[in-house]
Amino acid sequence: MKAKEYNEKLAGMSLEELKAEEESLKTQLFKLRFQQATTYMDNPLQLRLIKRDIARVKTAISAKSTKA
Repeated sequence: MKAKEYNEKLAGMSLEELKAEEESLKTQLFKLRFQQATTYMDNPLQLRLIKRDIARVKTAISAKSTKA
């Protein structure tokens, strides 16, 4: 999913949904890091993309919490 589309999706989510999305992404990142440490990864770029998505979610959470 492209960054602009993902940001629009995040803008439509509630604060609780954003926090759940962040936890989901953190879990994915943990699994990918574990996979990287133990075995060969097919797509190491995935780590960077997950980190960027986490940053986008945190930015959306910050924006929603300052509005409220």
